[in-house]
Amino acid sequence: MSTTAPTTPSPLTVRPLTTHDAAVLVRAAARAAEDLGVRGSVTVLDAGGHLLGFRRDDRAVLISGETSTRKAYTALQLDAPTTDLVDLVRPDALFHTLPTALDRPLLFIAGGVPLHRDGRLIGAIGVGGGTPEQDHRIATTALAEAELV
Repeated sequence: MSTTAPTTPSPLTVRPLTTHDAAVLVRAAARAAEDLGVRGSVTVLDAGGHLLGFRRDDRAVLISGETSTRKAYTALQLDAPTTDLVDLVRPDALFHTLPTALDRPLLFIAGGVPLHRDGRLIGAIGVGGGTPEQDHRIATTALAEAELV
């Protein structure tokens, strides 16, 4: 009997999001925000919802740190961009109570985007501080620049 590990990785093995990936995303988001004149925050979470990267611009409003983190967490938990979820929680919508249903509140405002590698969820990025449209654009620009889309 051989106890040697296989030499080829399992097709189900996906390289997780790393601190290096998070740093690349944070830098890319900072550049995209600067290009738009936005002073805000960016949060990168791994697949387990743990913080891998964070940056708050010196001139950003303090709440942008909280909103960027909640947007990333929401995108991760629901595996969807937060911009696609806004209508689901309106007062007359099916999931109107979802924002407060969990111990850690979700935030249904554009700016959170899940991260995938080889079709598997590996984390999320959240941006806060600009308009919802600006925050979403900054997040997607960072993903494209980091080649994690």
